[in-house]
Amino acid sequence: MKSFLLTSIAALLLAGCATAPATVAPTEAAKPAPVLATGFAANPIVYFVVTDRFYNGNPSNDHSYGRTGDGDKEIGTFHGGDLAGLTAKLKEGWFTQLGVNAIWITAPYEQIHGWVQGGKAEFKHYAYHGYYALDYSTLDKNMGTPEELHEFIDTAHAQGIRVLFDVVMNHPGYLDITTASQLHIPVLWKGAEEKYTLKDYHSWIDYNADSKRWAQWWGRDWVRAGLPGYQEGGQDDLTKQLAYLPDFKTENPTTVSLPVFLKNKPDTHAVDLPNTPVRGYLVKWLTDWVRDYGVDGFRCDTVKHVEYASWDALKVAGTQALADWKAANPTKKIDDAPFWMVGEVFPHGVDRDAYYDHGFDSLLNFGFQDRNLSDANVLESTYRDYAAKLAGGVDGKPFDVLTYISSHDTRLYDRSKLIDAGSSLLFAPGGVQIFYGDESARQPGPFTSGDPQQATRSDMNWNSLDQTVLAHWRKLGTFRLHHAAIARGKHLMLSMAPYTFSRIYGDDRVVIAPKANGDVVISVGGTFKNGETVHDAYSGTTAKVADGQVKLMATGTVMLEALH
Repeated sequence: MKSFLLTSIAALLLAGCATAPATVAPTEAAKPAPVLATGFAANPIVYFVVTDRFYNGNPSNDHSYGRTGDGDKEIGTFHGGDLAGLTAKLKEGWFTQLGVNAIWITAPYEQIHGWVQGGKAEFKHYAYHGYYALDYSTLDKNMGTPEELHEFIDTAHAQGIRVLFDVVMNHPGYLDITTASQLHIPVLWKGAEEKYTLKDYHSWIDYNADSKRWAQWWGRDWVRAGLPGYQEGGQDDLTKQLAYLPDFKTENPTTVSLPVFLKNKPDTHAVDLPNTPVRGYLVKWLTDWVRDYGVDGFRCDTVKHVEYASWDALKVAGTQALADWKAANPTKKIDDAPFWMVGEVFPHGVDRDAYYDHGFDSLLNFGFQDRNLSDANVLESTYRDYAAKLAGGVDGKPFDVLTYISSHDTRLYDRSKLIDAGSSLLFAPGGVQIFYGDESARQPGPFTSGDPQQATRSDMNWNSLDQTVLAHWRKLGTFRLHHAAIARGKHLMLSMAPYTFSRIYGDDRVVIAPKANGDVVISVGGTFKNGETVHDAYSGTTAKVADGQVKLMATGTVMLEALH
């Protein structure tokens, strides 16, 4: 890299010494046509699923590591969903019928084995969500086997669907009593394994044990933690301990060796790496999933709590790993598109900033969920703003967002308004994220006052699918998949009665009226020519354009496309 930089600098200096040719300002006609984004990057339609809460395809793995239910509301326990369940639903066509082109799954690598106190010591909180990592190099047995992971990804790819892993570089999981006992980390009081309860949980962990005993966990070179021998977490975003979780020292360039517990863990795939700091281990562990299985991208958690350099390193390594996998598996790849990363930077909206220059192709858009999505005026101003920003970028630099209406970290959108909300989301410019069950009216689950977000992570409602909502989302999703203009096109309002707009992207043209019923007259402006026959993909009917208008019988929504 050093020699490359020196060579490049020398070339620039030599170029500066040469006589510069005369330049002529290009005429309007000489300007190059804009390059249109294509493929997945042009139109991400991402389905986010909490794997454990989706579908149980292999009940034999439900109680791995001794995990059990709590016999009560099962708020924070493992419920049985797994990779085999995802594969089963892929084979049934669940995702293709929705127009999904990527599935974001919760982190499948090994989590802490037991539970910690959830809420205000209100429930047993297991790592079913994938945010309490134990061993980044090994698949969690509750999720399935390596063979089941291969089958899931291969099946998705065969349907043109990418797979994204949720990943965390900010922190590993807490040390729970079960893990400490099973991995022989000597910080428990005698009898803890048999006697601890939800209310007295922490009294069975010796938080004042000497530093040599606590060093047998992650160790002070790896994490910040309020423990003997460890450095306390800081006060800034990059060094604080989120929810008292141990904070990885990803910014430290010092070489580290494998933590003691991983050296002693019989089933780990982690090994000592020469001259490697914490960041290097995490990047290696995470991108090995890409190189070995063909994972297409990452959704990165707690992005603002990790320095830019780590995200740069992850993106570079992920890009190379995916290229390596595609070279080794030419018949399994979808295409040659590069590795893709989307980040969670709370409370980011539709704005371009430095994260896009440090590894990220997209960021989650937190600004959409709380808008009045049933109000056509609000929707128009939102669409106009998003389309203008995402089409033009900033200083010639493009960017994208992933917009959602429901989230596992905030709330579920009003279940009685999922028709309008689905339209608002699936017609939004930029990328979109469907949260599992938004398409079927999955209801909130049990929760406690100390952790209301648990309500958003209920089991998928396979036995009570709302067929009206589902049919609506399927029509919109498949229409969106076939029209990058919805995500990337120039937005133009055509009418407010009914609210109608067009999106044009190269040769791709659509006219959409999100709410239209009965005999309606739809203005198409200049989107379609007079005499042209257009297809309404919602009702399945066709109509001919006359005087810049189309007359048809609308069945709730109008989605016009050129008839081919």
